[in-house]
Amino acid sequence: MKYFGTDGFRGEANVNLNVVHAYKVGRFLGWYYGREHKARIIIGKDTRRSSYMFEDALSSGLTASGADVYLLHVTPTPSVSYVVRTEDFDCGIMISASHNPYYDNGLKVINGKGHKLEAEIEEKIEAYIDSPEDTLPMATREKIGCTVDYAIGRHRYIGYLMSLATRSFKNIRVGLDCANGSSYSVAKGVFDALGAKTYAIGMEPNGININDGCGSTHIENLQKFVKENNLDVGFAYDGDADRCLAVDDKGEVIDGDAILYLCGCYLKEKGELNNNTIVTTVMSNLGLYKALERADIAYEQTAVGDKYVNANMMENGHSLGGEQSGHIIFSKYAVTGDGVLTSLMLMEVMLEKKAKLSELRKDLKVYPQLLKNVRVADKPAAREDKDVQAAVKKVADELGDEGRILLRESGTEPVIRVMVEAGTDELCKKYVDEVVSVLYAKGHGIK
Repeated sequence: MKYFGTDGFRGEANVNLNVVHAYKVGRFLGWYYGREHKARIIIGKDTRRSSYMFEDALSSGLTASGADVYLLHVTPTPSVSYVVRTEDFDCGIMISASHNPYYDNGLKVINGKGHKLEAEIEEKIEAYIDSPEDTLPMATREKIGCTVDYAIGRHRYIGYLMSLATRSFKNIRVGLDCANGSSYSVAKGVFDALGAKTYAIGMEPNGININDGCGSTHIENLQKFVKENNLDVGFAYDGDADRCLAVDDKGEVIDGDAILYLCGCYLKEKGELNNNTIVTTVMSNLGLYKALERADIAYEQTAVGDKYVNANMMENGHSLGGEQSGHIIFSKYAVTGDGVLTSLMLMEVMLEKKAKLSELRKDLKVYPQLLKNVRVADKPAAREDKDVQAAVKKVADELGDEGRILLRESGTEPVIRVMVEAGTDELCKKYVDEVVSVLYAKGHGIK
């Protein structure tokens, strides 16, 4: 695909994603979903300065094609998915570049079932964007669409989140890092309403400080905040709040793998872990797999990307899956990763088990991990090189059951990723360097 990647159409605002692109995306979606009835399409956005510009451009294109547009304003990505599937919208659009810097932005289109848009429709949008002539009809007279303030949709999503809590959070000291992003409009209100003593940072968005030294991509900020304020737990979200990482009472990070382990064990005890299986990606830590084996929980692996995790869960009926980065999907409650929902599920585990996260995660030993990116001219040629493959096999044989090596192509860059997990940091470096040196020796690596 030329424009759409694994997470929608993303790029630097007004450089490789501009207002004309957004207008044309709106024009196509308004026409496509309005062929048999008047389309109803919802838009949410994060706090980037350019999000307002793209919201206007999308609205212009959609209404020009005859669609009615409902504006959720600043809201988490999962809220768009929730509102689309529960209130009978044709599709939704989230304006966000997630954890990227403020100058990037993106258009994530969500279908009527709350999932990411089908690839075949994305291909049609791309063809329309690149067509020299605008072949789509313009709506006229009473068929022209309108825009509607739909903040009520976000409020319903907040109500839904609150309804999922099984216990009061009274007297629990909770820290939140909202990344100066979408969750600032939702998360603290939810925790306050549920009775927590909530201490929040990353709550002052100004259009250019989203993810800037805060949120799940800068978890050290929350670690320090939790320890300094003697909090029981902390949760950090990314820019559009579809990810969550946690910090335990000792200031240690609870990443996506640890969240899968804690929630998986809890759901198994309750008899709610469908098929006794958790869906992970190939980047999950070896320590997670060993801990799951000890807990007698099965697992499946997918390619990196929450859309692959979600596809596996849908196909097989699994109830829990996610990524090390904090994209966690609870299929009973949502069809996408939802950062605030994930934090509520972790709160339930803590409260029901009457234990702190530091105690609950003690059986999970995380293996040291090292990842190096090698810039290459030809990704398949580098990965399939016989000498490179031999080097990878040699490392795998030497590691045995006490580590692993992964060689994979980046989905978005001209890069081969070499990842090793082993008993020590020194071993990780030794084995990564062995494979990287072969990539350069064979002429694949670009300095």
